[in-house]
Amino acid sequence: MAINNEIRNGELTADWSGTVDAGVVFIGRIHTPWSTISECPRHGRADGPLCRIELFETWQPALAGVDEGTLLEVFYWLHESRRDLLLQCPRNDGVTHGTFSLRSPVRPNPIGTSVVRLERREGGNLFVRGLDCINGTPLVDLKPDRAEFVPKAPPKPGDFQVGQP
Repeated sequence: MAINNEIRNGELTADWSGTVDAGVVFIGRIHTPWSTISECPRHGRADGPLCRIELFETWQPALAGVDEGTLLEVFYWLHESRRDLLLQCPRNDGVTHGTFSLRSPVRPNPIGTSVVRLERREGGNLFVRGLDCINGTPLVDLKPDRAEFVPKAPPKPGDFQVGQP
């Protein structure tokens, strides 16, 4: 991501002044060792530093059944990302890509995701590795990772299944 919101050669911004369609409830905060976007890794790593996901008290009962070793998908709001780039040049090499073809944090709705393994839990604090966001990032949601998730009901005709077109 470009530092300080500069526009690189080949990038295109949207002239958007629309209204907000929905509200998001932040359910916690993420604590990492990185305080700026430039310090933050491009991708989380399973052997990365231990980070803490702080779930706000209201939402802590929802952690029932979340145990050590669980793989979690973490969804967070990239609150310092710009939201107006349509075309991006992520490597600053003059080759542009459409925003929706990239995993860049610069998007109309800057929602980040990481898959992490829960190393330990202390009350409403989850200690994990694999995040790639700055300290203080708002938490949007937590879900069991799709790879480990077993549906509660058998599939029905028409349900999407891996391998189907």
